[in-house]
Amino acid sequence: MSALATDQTAENGQPVVHTKQGSKGAALTVKDFSLWYSAAQALFRINMDVQHGLVTALIGPSGCGKSTLLRALNRMNDLIDGLTVSGEIHFDGANIYNPNIDVIGLRKRMGMVFQKPNPFPMSIAENVTYPLKVDGIRDRNLLAETTERALKSAALWDEVKDRLKENALGLSGGQQQRLCIARAIAADPDVLLMDEPCSALDPLATSKIEDLVDQLRGQYTIIIVTHNMQQAARVSDNTAFMYLGRLIEYGETGAIFANPKVEKTQDYITGRFG
Repeated sequence: MSALATDQTAENGQPVVHTKQGSKGAALTVKDFSLWYSAAQALFRINMDVQHGLVTALIGPSGCGKSTLLRALNRMNDLIDGLTVSGEIHFDGANIYNPNIDVIGLRKRMGMVFQKPNPFPMSIAENVTYPLKVDGIRDRNLLAETTERALKSAALWDEVKDRLKENALGLSGGQQQRLCIARAIAADPDVLLMDEPCSALDPLATSKIEDLVDQLRGQYTIIIVTHNMQQAARVSDNTAFMYLGRLIEYGETGAIFANPKVEKTQDYITGRFG
């Protein structure tokens, strides 16, 4: 264990970073980002680059700030009363917390998949095309093409292509979650944010979602929050370990799990706490 690395984190409050770099550099850059829910501080000066086209996993014990950070990336936390932030998050050359940012437009470019599948009580096809219809798109050919493209990208087309007019609530839990991914993909986002997408699924459905994440690698920049460290090891290129609202270590996934540079990371992945 590197004493220097441990001291860096403990004394300077800065994470140890040894990440895999994407061919196109950073898709998102978080700079000295802090967040408060009223008087309670949830994030403390987070600094990290999320690499373009790679899968980044956020791990850490419950309450460490993983989901808060994920939701800060598309400003979903804005909906919470008493929220304040400091620092910056840069996406496509702009700080997304600038007052002139189009937040609705930002969220369209960052598809969101939640812990529990949340299909709308409408047909499978209508679920997929909902984001387009909200934007006023009514061209039937375009809607049909988008439905097929998104469902194929979500590895669901072959299972539902003859059931597109059926209510989406009739699908299994795993199918519903892949439908939600298809709905997120339909809007052609740059980033996919996944907040524990397998937490409500059985092992078989979880395996299909993990396979899907692997297939989508490179097409999208994917950030996935997970409590399952084995899942993080299987699906991600880089892993960020968070603890008590701070980013402790952020590195290439294989190195994080095989040779972490910070003692706190080692303690967490070996089950000493969490």
